Amino acid sequence: MLVSKRPLGCLFEIVETLVLTLIIFFVIQTFVAQPYRVEQQSMERTLEPDQYVLVDKLTPRFDDYKRGDIVIFDPPATWADARGTPYIKRIIGLPGDRVAIRDGLVYVNDVALQEPYLYEGQPTVATGPDSTWVVPPNELFVMGDHREDSADSRVFGPVPRDRVIGRAWLRYFPLSTFGVLPTPTYPELAGSPGAGALSPAPGKPEASPSAP
Repeated sequence: MLVSKRPLGCLFEIVETLVLTLIIFFVIQTFVAQPYRVEQQSMERTLEPDQYVLVDKLTPRFDDYKRGDIVIFDPPATWADARGTPYIKRIIGLPGDRVAIRDGLVYVNDVALQEPYLYEGQPTVATGPDSTWVVPPNELFVMGDHREDSADSRVFGPVPRDRVIGRAWLRYFPLSTFGVLPTPTYPELAGSPGAGALSPAPGKPEASPSAP
């Protein structure tokens, strides 16, 4: 009797371990971090197609998004080219900011941003009907680093905070590109009026959830 029960007991332990592993994996991917593969060119040279990033979903719950963060988000439902694929862009404007594009530069609250991360130093031009926006509460104004090859808030407007999936913080594949994605500072905006704060919210970039 004891010998006949061992295989069943061992099988039960294996199934129990697999179920627990799946639950842990689901919880981590849903609430903590998730890998994504970059699919488009809109964040060159910061991020190139076929690179993989780890998206932080946890810390934005208590350390909210900042200007310069790279975020993964679901584009507005009204955006015809969304195709159900998450986008990856950089936060340029926070709630209350007045964002304007003129003379090839981005102005936030009438101060020209210094943007060393731009692809080959490209000028920024308005690609939609507007060139000035005031970012509403709990929304973010986002743009790609490759300004000439990016569908972003210049076209579909600011993105609601609740459509943001998380903050891209680590580029981990290929291994030769491994490194933390830094958030730039904008000292020229120190003391600038108008920048609001995001309200706490629970929390395929042109990318798709995946891992190598």
